[in-house]
Order: sequence, then C-alpha cells, then structure tokens
Amino acid sequence: MNCYTIKGIAIYTLIILVCSVFSADIGHTATAEEIDAGVNAALNRFEKDVNGAKAFLDSAKGMLIIPKVVQGGFIIGAEYGEGALRIGGKSVAYYNIVAASFGYQIGAQQKDVMLVFMTDEALRKFRAGENWQAGADGTVAVLNMGAEGSIDTTKIKQPIVGFVFGQKGLMAGATIEGSKFTKLTK
Repeated sequence: MNCYTIKGIAIYTLIILVCSVFSADIGHTATAEEIDAGVNAALNRFEKDVNGAKAFLDSAKGMLIIPKVVQGGFIIGAEYGEGALRIGGKSVAYYNIVAASFGYQIGAQQKDVMLVFMTDEALRKFRAGENWQAGADGTVAVLNMGAEGSIDTTKIKQPIVGFVFGQKGLMAGATIEGSKFTKLTK
C-alpha cells in the first residue's frame, strides 16, 4: 500500500466514525419538550461553569439557546442544531441553526450556542427576521471566557452577545458568524 492509499483509508474511516457518532442527533427532529429539556441542561451548565452568568442572563431581554449543535467537516463543513428563544424564562419560539463552510477543516464536535439579546431593539429585529444570519442581519460579539470563567458585565456594551460553550469533539474554532437561524413550527 502506498502513502495515499493509507491516508485515503484513514480519512474514510474518520468520516464513517464521525457520521456514526452524530447521526442519531442529526436524523431526529426534536419535540418542543425535548428541546426545552436540552435548553434547561445547557443553561444549568452555563450558570454552573461561568461566574456571574445568572446576573448577566437576568439582565437580558431574551436569549436563544441551542444545545448540542453538531458540527463536522472534511474540507466542506456543516453544522445543525435546534433550540428555544426564551423571554422572561419561558420558551416563546423554537429555532434551528444551520451553517456551512469551506476550507481547511477536519473533525467533528458538539457544542452549545447561546445568543443573548441585551436590548429590546436587537430582540425585535431578530424575531422579525426570516433566516436571520449572524454577521449580516446583526452583529454578534462572541465572548471568550477567561481562565477563571467569569463574565464582566461592566465591559459588555453590545446589543447581542454570543457564547459557544460545552465543546466536545475534535474540531477547533468557536464562531457563529455566518450561521443562519430559522424559526421552527413546534
């Protein structure tokens, strides 16, 4: 066997492995109750792992939480997940996230994505848009947590703040730029 054959077999094996690991989540359309359970779990993780999270989230006008977003790629990448828009602690609508990418990438991961709407205007524009796209329809400031994992609310001045957390898998990069969010019927 030559070097190219071995690389081809390794890549093919990786793709099969990635597809088998994440296929259950991709092939299943969740019910509202299943989405809410996932959202609750993601919020609990976020509040437990990030100092100041509860106070920060309490000051928000609304938040979109999409737990277990599945992302994978080999040259061409894609991601998908379903979540809930919460206002006043209650789910008021359900959305999915879809993104595609092209470039040097290989691997798969599962992550939680949260958009926090700090102003009524930002929340209104998000809810009014169809296929709302991060970066095009609204600027999202994605915050990286420091070593101590805390939020400094005095420095956050953006109308929409994004978080990517709970990553599990083999893919680097925490971005939501270019992701499309579409309202679901549940």
